[in-house]
Amino acid sequence: MKQYVALARVSSREQEREGFSLDIQEDALKRFAKSHEGKIVRLFKIAETASKTDERKTFRELISFAKKHCMELDGLLVYKVDRAARNLFDFVEIERLESEYDVPFLCVSQPTENNPAGRMMRRTLANMASFYTEQQSVDVREGLARRVREGWFIGLAPYGYKNVRKEGRGMVDIDPGPAENVRRIFHLYAYENLTIDGVTARMQVENRVWRKSTPKFPRSSIHNILRDRAYIGEIEHKGEWYPGKHEPLIDRATWDRVQTLLGNQNYSSHLTTYGSELIRCGHCGHPVTGEVKTKLTQSGLRSYVYYRCARYTKPGHPRTRIPEADFDRQILALFDKMRIENEEIREWFRAVLRSQTKDLQAESLAQRQELQRQQTLLVEQQDRLLNLRLSDDVGQAVYARKSTEIRDRLASIKLQLDAVDRSHDETAELAAKVFELSQTLREKWLTADCDEKRRILEIVCLNYTLDDVTLVLAMRKPFDVLAEGLFSEKSRDDRIRTCDLLTPSQAR
Repeated sequence: MKQYVALARVSSREQEREGFSLDIQEDALKRFAKSHEGKIVRLFKIAETASKTDERKTFRELISFAKKHCMELDGLLVYKVDRAARNLFDFVEIERLESEYDVPFLCVSQPTENNPAGRMMRRTLANMASFYTEQQSVDVREGLARRVREGWFIGLAPYGYKNVRKEGRGMVDIDPGPAENVRRIFHLYAYENLTIDGVTARMQVENRVWRKSTPKFPRSSIHNILRDRAYIGEIEHKGEWYPGKHEPLIDRATWDRVQTLLGNQNYSSHLTTYGSELIRCGHCGHPVTGEVKTKLTQSGLRSYVYYRCARYTKPGHPRTRIPEADFDRQILALFDKMRIENEEIREWFRAVLRSQTKDLQAESLAQRQELQRQQTLLVEQQDRLLNLRLSDDVGQAVYARKSTEIRDRLASIKLQLDAVDRSHDETAELAAKVFELSQTLREKWLTADCDEKRRILEIVCLNYTLDDVTLVLAMRKPFDVLAEGLFSEKSRDDRIRTCDLLTPSQAR
C-alpha cells in the first residue's frame, strides 16, 4: 500500500465559505489516497486561526517529516497548488522535496505531470497565488490607512470605548462605565497627588471594577491608560497619531498635566506630604523621598516619617535624614511671616497688589498678542505641510509625525490663551483672594490631611530644594509679591529662607 504525507490549509473564513474548509480538503485527500491504493500516514493542518509563527512551525514540521521519511513516502498530497504555499520561498522548498528527495508533489484538484510542462503549470499557479497574497496585503494596508485618515479605529477600541456597527460600518461609542473609570484615573493622578500605586488602591477602595473577569485594576494598565492619546481624541497607526472622530474622554489641560507628572517619573513613591518627588536635593539634584519608620514606645507602636535624598548612600553625599516635623515647622514659620497683624499695613499691601495687577494685566495683553501670532504661524505651517503631502513631497510617516507636533503646539497655545483671558479678567480679584488666603494658611494647614497639605504647597510654592536641613522655596505668583514685600534684602530673588520681617517704616 502506498504511503502519503498530506497538507490541508485554510487561511481565511472567506475560503471556508467558498468550499475550501479543512474537512472538505481532508475528505478529498483521503479519497485520492484510497483511489490510488494508498493511505495518508501523516496529515498536517493549518487553520485560519493560526498565527504566523504557528503556521511557519507547521510548515517546517511537514518539510522535516517528508525529508526524514522520503524513502517510505510515495508523494506529498495537497488540495490545490495555492493550498501548498502562499509564497514562492515555500513553494521552492516543496519542489526540492520532489527533485532532491524524490517525494512527488501531487495536487488533487489540479493534477499535473512531473515534466517540464507540468512543472511550468504548477509554477504559474504558485506565482498567481503569491501575487494574490501580496496584492491582498497591499489592499488591506491601504484600507486600514484610509480608515485611520477618516478618523476611525482599525481594531478593538481602547478601554472606555466600545465597537459598534452603524449603517454597516464599524464605529466607536463611549462605554459609560469604563469611560467613567478612565476619567477618574486621570483626575486622581492629575489633581489629587496620587502615584500610580495610589490610584490603583483608590480605585479599589471606591469599589470600581476593571472588567467582570478581572475586578481589580492592573497597575500596568493604569499606566498605559495615562499614556494613551486616544483619550484626547487621537488614533494610533504604525507609531504615529492621527485626529480621530470619537469623543475625547479627557480635556487637554488634564492630559498635559498628567504627562508632565509622568515625565518627572512620578510613577511610584511614598504617599507622604513632602514625598512623591516634591523636593529636590540641593547637593545632587535627585528627588527627596519619604520613609515611614515604626518604633515601639511606652504608649505602643508609633510611626515617624523621615525624608532623605534618594542618593544619600552615595560616597561623598551628606547622610542627612530630616523628620517631617522639622519641615512642618519651617512651613508654618513661613506662613507666620506672611501674616500681617496690623490692619493699616494690610490695607497698604492690598493697595500695592491692586497697583501691581495693572502691570500684570498689561503683560497679559502683550502675552495674548504674542500667542495669537504664534497660533497664526502654526496654522500656516499646518497648511504648508498638508500641501506638501498632497504633492507627495513628504512621506506619510513624516506628515503624521509633524502634524501631531503642530496639533500639540496649537492645543498648548489654545490653553495658554484661555488662561491669559481668565487671568486678564480675574487678576485683580485673585490678588485680593490670595492675600486673604495667605493670612489664614496656618489654620488651614493644622487641620489639613496629607492630600490637602500637598494642595496648599502646590498653590503657594513653585518648587522646593533641600539645602542641608533647610527648605528653599520658590514662591508662585502672586505669593511672590507678598513674600518680596514682607521680607528683607537677605532673600535671594524669590527664593525664601529664614528672614526677618520689614518694619512698618521700612515697608513705607
